[in-house]
Amino acid sequence: MVKGKRIKEGNFIKFLGTAGARFVMIKQLRASGGIWIKANNVNILIDPGPGSIVRCASSKPKLDPCQLDAIILTHRHLDHSNDVNVMIEAMTGGGFKKRGFLFLPQDAIENDSLVLKHALNFVGSVEFLKEKTDYKIGAFNFTTGPRNVHPVETYGLKFIINKKNISLIGDTAFYPEILDFFKSDILIINTVFYEPRPNVQHLSFEEAKQIISKLRPKTTILTHFGMTMLRAKPHILVENLKQELNLDIVAAYDGMSIFP
Repeated sequence: MVKGKRIKEGNFIKFLGTAGARFVMIKQLRASGGIWIKANNVNILIDPGPGSIVRCASSKPKLDPCQLDAIILTHRHLDHSNDVNVMIEAMTGGGFKKRGFLFLPQDAIENDSLVLKHALNFVGSVEFLKEKTDYKIGAFNFTTGPRNVHPVETYGLKFIINKKNISLIGDTAFYPEILDFFKSDILIINTVFYEPRPNVQHLSFEEAKQIISKLRPKTTILTHFGMTMLRAKPHILVENLKQELNLDIVAAYDGMSIFP
């Protein structure tokens, strides 16, 4: 895996933001634009939080949201979904081209819907995420994990790029099936807290360490940092953890790209 700021031709994963939880997002101490994946000539945006479209425009080189083929919402919380409507408008050429996929949990459009009715009608295909289910976007395939332990319906993801298994453990408290489903070559972990908070359903650095030590992926990327993680300085924590576990571990930063 190579990480860097310059997007090159081919497959990549770009972190348009690494903010986790409310206050890092509200203060924009880290950006909250989500994760852009290009694989097999398919462009996918995962969790377009506040400022996602701005982060696309400021990316170097720029990412054109009109080229999106799909948007995936892992869950309905605003730090993961706030820009979904404007990204749908972009993906569908302002609504003039009925195209693209929208994947999201069913509770994201029940009752108080995240997606405006007119935007929902622009999308070529709307599919509800369910646990342990396979989905297809052209030549790109992904699978949902078990339902995460979180206040709203939430799923992690697993997919393949360049013959490498890649997993994203989204927002969740720890649960034993994490160690079964998310084993992969490249593991991305949303790590909100520095220390465990048993009454709040997010992973901590200590819990991420336990997951990494059990799964031992070739590369681990920690992201989605809350205030306590930022105060503890993720890049320093990761450097020490790399030495302790003798594994490749990276603290993501805004705008970071990897090329699996």
